[in-house]
Amino acid sequence: MTLWEIGVAAPQVIAHRLQRMALAGPLPGARDQREFTRMGQEKAEALAESLMAMGLAMGACVLAQDVRPWFATMAEGMKPVHRRVTANARRLSGR
Repeated sequence: MTLWEIGVAAPQVIAHRLQRMALAGPLPGARDQREFTRMGQEKAEALAESLMAMGLAMGACVLAQDVRPWFATMAEGMKPVHRRVTANARRLSGR
């Protein structure tokens, strides 16, 4: 379900931001500049959060000497991405 929601929300966010970039032109205003900066920052933050979540979950698997929960580890890693993508979709669509 998490991946499905990311798959739905991410294209919405991308479309909104591409439209915003096109409308802003070569000299974006302060509001657009903040949004464009936010795009890069949140990707780096989500990546760091995902890696941390997966690292902690993998560590638990190793300590338990059980490899079965590795799929759950990947799911943990997608949670920060899911949280940000769905929040952006809501924020940018005006909901």
